[in-house]
Amino acid sequence: MQTQEMALLTHDALLLPDGRLELRIIEPRYLRMVADVFKGRYPLAFGMLKPNGHPPCYPEATQCKIIDFNQLEDDSLSIVLEGEQRVRIISAAQERDGLWKVRAVPCQNWAHEPILGEFTIISAALEQFYQVNPDLLHLYHDMHLEDAAWVSQRWLEVLPMYNQDKFKLVSQPDCHKTMDFVLRLIKSHAG
Repeated sequence: MQTQEMALLTHDALLLPDGRLELRIIEPRYLRMVADVFKGRYPLAFGMLKPNGHPPCYPEATQCKIIDFNQLEDDSLSIVLEGEQRVRIISAAQERDGLWKVRAVPCQNWAHEPILGEFTIISAALEQFYQVNPDLLHLYHDMHLEDAAWVSQRWLEVLPMYNQDKFKLVSQPDCHKTMDFVLRLIKSHAG
């Protein structure tokens, strides 16, 4: 498989394919990285923060693109990222200013599949979650509530869980374990 050099942006959040995340960029080194990504110097990978790691994220990340940006009143930059492709990090190096560059290979994204039977409740619950969280809802023009992989990944992005537990679910070959987990969680809180 062909490896590709990418800039690495790490955060305590999770971003998966077709997901969107808004971040505030303050430090000059990250502003430079965003500029280099816009100039096409290298693609951007987003990794979920792993304390004391080298690199400082889990071994799977998401290649993403910047789909929107705004300068805020305090002169910081707000960017909206959209996840595209899961990648596995093969190697990493830190530059003098602290930015990370990684070499990565593409991983298989979860296959799209319909939500069936009792699992439709997790789709309905996600729709309700977005209705009461308009700051997240505004990031999506289209929601794919009929797609098990899309719904599972959005739940993993928003559930308050330890990153190590999220990674165990993210690293599965498909969305089934996540679907089961979210369904059990909803049922346990429904009573």
